Amino acid sequence: MSWLILIVAGLFEVVWAVALKMSNGFRNVVADVAFVAGMALSVWLLSVAMKTIPMGTAYAVWTGVGAVGGFLAGIVLFGESASALRVASAALIVAGIIGLKLAAK
Repeated sequence: MSWLILIVAGLFEVVWAVALKMSNGFRNVVADVAFVAGMALSVWLLSVAMKTIPMGTAYAVWTGVGAVGGFLAGIVLFGESASALRVASAALIVAGIIGLKLAAK
């Protein structure tokens, strides 16, 4: 269950990153509220997951999920580049997350 909580925490990291992008310098109240809520939920869920997952592993997976999710959100929502090098780099992050999960057993 801790791993599922950790993945959801990473997804909330994507929520706050997207909201931050949409906040227009904290001039969009709805995006500002989504940013604060997303950040609070993300960190809280990370802390819950860290009760049973080693801190270094949990933090690396959390940031990795957020980074890859942010990368994908940038492509889908904001038309950012999906060049081969960017996709390959994101794939390396995913490989690292999988490696950390396997090593935590």
